[in-house]
Amino acid sequence: MIARMFFDHPASIDESYGEHARFAFGFSVKLFVAAGAALVHSLIPCLFEKTASRIVGDLYAKTHNRGT
Repeated sequence: MIARMFFDHPASIDESYGEHARFAFGFSVKLFVAAGAALVHSLIPCLFEKTASRIVGDLYAKTHNRGT
């Protein structure tokens, strides 16, 4: 059960648990930055006009076809 919870998914995309944790942590940080940019943009539309969509696009490019 423990192995399935922590190791099966990272192994399915050819990563160790640590590699997967680092990637997922970095991914979450970038999502927080994108959310902050979108929040500021919602209040002051001339700021961060394309920041959130650029970050999301970059994240998609990094994860699309990952592990296949």
